Amino acid sequence: MRTVVALIVLSLSTAFAQAAEINALISTAIKSATDELLPPFERANGHTIRAAYGPSGALLPRFERGDPVDLFLTDTRALGMLIGQGKVLGSPVEIAKTGIGIAVKKGAPHPDVSTPEALKRALLAAKSVGYASTAGGSITGGHLLRMFEKLGIADQIAAKSKFAMGGTDSRVSVLVSSGEAEIGMQQASELLDNPGVEVIGMLPAELQQISIYAGAITASAKQPDAARALIALLATPSSQAVFKAKGLGL
Repeated sequence: MRTVVALIVLSLSTAFAQAAEINALISTAIKSATDELLPPFERANGHTIRAAYGPSGALLPRFERGDPVDLFLTDTRALGMLIGQGKVLGSPVEIAKTGIGIAVKKGAPHPDVSTPEALKRALLAAKSVGYASTAGGSITGGHLLRMFEKLGIADQIAAKSKFAMGGTDSRVSVLVSSGEAEIGMQQASELLDNPGVEVIGMLPAELQQISIYAGAITASAKQPDAARALIALLATPSSQAVFKAKGLGL
């Protein structure tokens, strides 16, 4: 009996020794998928994931000021910069991809947005246009500002712009679902996560920006093995099916 108890205690001690607290900085664009995928990973491994969400432009300053980070799940452009600085190890593992979608409030008319000219007409006709502010660290905001310039409507759009600051508390989809913005543009995965809006199309190919998201371990990681295990899970076919269902398929 003592031997059995000792074995149980040893087993539990080993399990707790292997459990880790993983600090992760995660792009808001993939939150709809990670919300579904991270809890089973925690339960199966005994790990705890301390996840902080935001646009990549808001996540990087947190890392640079010394917040503990074991892994990033964010866009490959941001990761490439960190790799160049020696702050991220190895090659990032690609896990998701999305483009910029266009949404209106659920039940509202669907203007034609299928071509650059049609999109231009729809944006000019809208009373208000919602998109992410570059001040919030968005990787879509700057692209959309350049698109407005390219379409020759920058001044008109500026006069009726409604801004989301990014992260979980200030989203373009909420601007649209609340009626504050008549039409909104953001990464499709974030728009699809809000049942109060309808995605009426994607930016035309000539104007589109595709963002690829990947997982990478930081050079300062305290729990690199557990972080690698999480990235490996996110790259599995079953996890990829979840990403695809959320508008994030590779």
